[in-house]
Amino acid sequence: MMRRGAQQYVVARPLYSEESFAEDHEVVYRPRKTMLDHVKQYFTCDAKRAKSAALSLLPVIGWFKIYRIKEWLLSDIVSGVSTGLVAVLQGLAYCLLASLPPWYGLFSAFFPVVVYFFLGTSRHISVGPFPVLCLMIGSVVTRLVPDEGPPLNITGFDGLTREEQRVLVASSVSFLAGIMQLAMGVLQVGFVVMYLSDTLVSGFTTAAAIHILVSQLKFVLGLTVPGISGPLSLIYTLEIIFNDITSTNVCDVVISLVIMVVVFVVKELNDRFKSKLPVPIPIEVIMTVIACGVSYAFDFKTRYGIEVVGHIPKGYEPPIAPNLHIFQETAVEAFPIAIVGFAVAFSVAKVYSVKHDYTIDGNQELIAFGASNIFGASFKSFAASTALSRTAVQESTGGKTQVAGLLSAIIVMIVTLAIGFLLEPLPKSVLGAVVIVNLKGMLMQFREVPYLWRRDKPDCVVWLGTCIAAILLGLDLGLAAGLGVELISVVLRTQFPRCSLLANIKGTDIYKDRKDFVDIYEPEGVKIFRIPSPIFFANIEFFRSKLVEAVGFNPLRVLRKRNKALRMIRKLLKKGDLQWTSKGFMNTSCGPIKESEDKSNMEELDLPTDFKDLPTRIDWSAELPANISVPRVDVHSLVLDFAAVSFLDISALKGLKTMLKELIRVEVEIYIVACDPYILEKLHDCCFFDDEVQPSMFFLTVHDAMLHILEKHPESTENKSDYDKIITTVTVHHPEGSLRSRDRSAPDPETRL
Repeated sequence: MMRRGAQQYVVARPLYSEESFAEDHEVVYRPRKTMLDHVKQYFTCDAKRAKSAALSLLPVIGWFKIYRIKEWLLSDIVSGVSTGLVAVLQGLAYCLLASLPPWYGLFSAFFPVVVYFFLGTSRHISVGPFPVLCLMIGSVVTRLVPDEGPPLNITGFDGLTREEQRVLVASSVSFLAGIMQLAMGVLQVGFVVMYLSDTLVSGFTTAAAIHILVSQLKFVLGLTVPGISGPLSLIYTLEIIFNDITSTNVCDVVISLVIMVVVFVVKELNDRFKSKLPVPIPIEVIMTVIACGVSYAFDFKTRYGIEVVGHIPKGYEPPIAPNLHIFQETAVEAFPIAIVGFAVAFSVAKVYSVKHDYTIDGNQELIAFGASNIFGASFKSFAASTALSRTAVQESTGGKTQVAGLLSAIIVMIVTLAIGFLLEPLPKSVLGAVVIVNLKGMLMQFREVPYLWRRDKPDCVVWLGTCIAAILLGLDLGLAAGLGVELISVVLRTQFPRCSLLANIKGTDIYKDRKDFVDIYEPEGVKIFRIPSPIFFANIEFFRSKLVEAVGFNPLRVLRKRNKALRMIRKLLKKGDLQWTSKGFMNTSCGPIKESEDKSNMEELDLPTDFKDLPTRIDWSAELPANISVPRVDVHSLVLDFAAVSFLDISALKGLKTMLKELIRVEVEIYIVACDPYILEKLHDCCFFDDEVQPSMFFLTVHDAMLHILEKHPESTENKSDYDKIITTVTVHHPEGSLRSRDRSAPDPETRL
């Protein structure tokens, strides 16, 4: 009973099956479009659609029309200058991950940004080099053009230096990744990124951070370590580093430690006092300038033998065509590069779009990044995405639109064209230290493991599986392995769902898991079985086994036992060992009757029980003659709750029909409730119904089916007190204040649980 004064809702309506509901309520006819209709609509063009297509392909038109010059321009200028300085440094640093000369990172911080300005839908992300992509490109570069030994036999390598060969490989694989992104955007398949869950991306980027950390140790320690790619490359790299640890350059170590400590401390201060600071302190830029000056003044290269950036050519190099032979060799690696680059950028863009209340288009983002990478790769840049730290700088310094991104590209262009020579004495150990410090966010994702283990163990397994696979097998194979683990976890969750038996919560029309509540009511002979997932070929047998466990008997076994019993009764009647009297069957045989093991016509045992040659119908719950034993069935009604069943495939449909027929043939009434209309329509289309399985078994709700069962089997509640009976009357409070009651089974005004 509800406590007085509590909020209530009251309804008066007839008891509905699906058929009776359809008779009382007219359904709106909605013509369904065929595939041809969709194709015609897709290729239909008018002025409005052409304008919409232009705006979607050039999002810059949309936000430029609402650009507030007085309010936004100054913020974008400050943000653009700050982001540009960081982009210069990260371009140089991340280029080392790609095993390329540092100045090519400046190309990647310029060309993709310009294209994204026109085509991108995010107003806040900073496009350019991303360490994980750089590392993935670096693994391809070192595989085709290793540090030691001859390069792979590639058409077009003749006459090129090792450096030029590597640049050609990096630009070609970036071009191919751009083609893949552009194709996916044009084909409107941006949804593929949805298969990369946050858990998978977190585990993958954590593993990538470990790879990046190990790859930068050679610069921090001043060692010469050849680039290694493929499975277990990280282990082999660590082995070489530890074998050569005695050759460490102390000057490089000291510089790196000083840079890392200072940058780390100032970054922490930036985070702590970000509300009080007008702009974050650009500590990486400051320390880079100081390191450049000190290295030049004391001639670190000559005096201590440290490796510096060296000569940086002025200006941009002429465009080059991609190498088709490299396309063939790198197609497998280019696809994960395209997916990871888009997935990371889209997830970051989504965060800032929600924060600043505007929408982004996944397919247009694919087109934007595809075009950016194709254009950039033509000018010898490598694949671009977004770096989390650089985007945070652009947004936190007041960036409102991609005008800030364009200004950051202009800063990079100024460095490339005019003042790049000032960075020539910069030690590479400084760049390595900057890269390592910026890994803090990705490495701290390890803290998610205990939380995931406590909250969702399958997700934790996905995280650990992806991370370990990416560490040991490499980033490309690791991503594939992680995706496999993720899909397996999804399949297992749907293949082995948590089925449950429901019971009525007393005094309500609510049905919950019987194990979770104390004050419940279960009518005798009635079972309510809930299926919490789609039913398909992989879980139909599991569903069947759980249903058999729930009802407490195997219907096929009971049916066969009953048909065997009928066969024996007919045989005994024919031989005269059994006779029918007014008091029932009488055994006229003197000796004991043994059950025969006749195995002929076994198929007949699976057919419905047939009483046509018998003098009466057999009551299977009573004692049978001639000591015949048949398993007892205490269930007369079974309710299947299909509220969570979103689809049925053909295999599941056949298995479900077989299961229902077995239950019906042992005199168990079946009721299916809350079935999706499209599933019901599919059942009709697939000729699911026949003389045994009929549409009348479908009801709107569990409570409708339960009331129907109690009307049909009043003996289920006859031994219960009025309080223990299920609600069959609903008291209705109308807005006007009048009261009505509808009693469906008893003369009393109300019968409550």
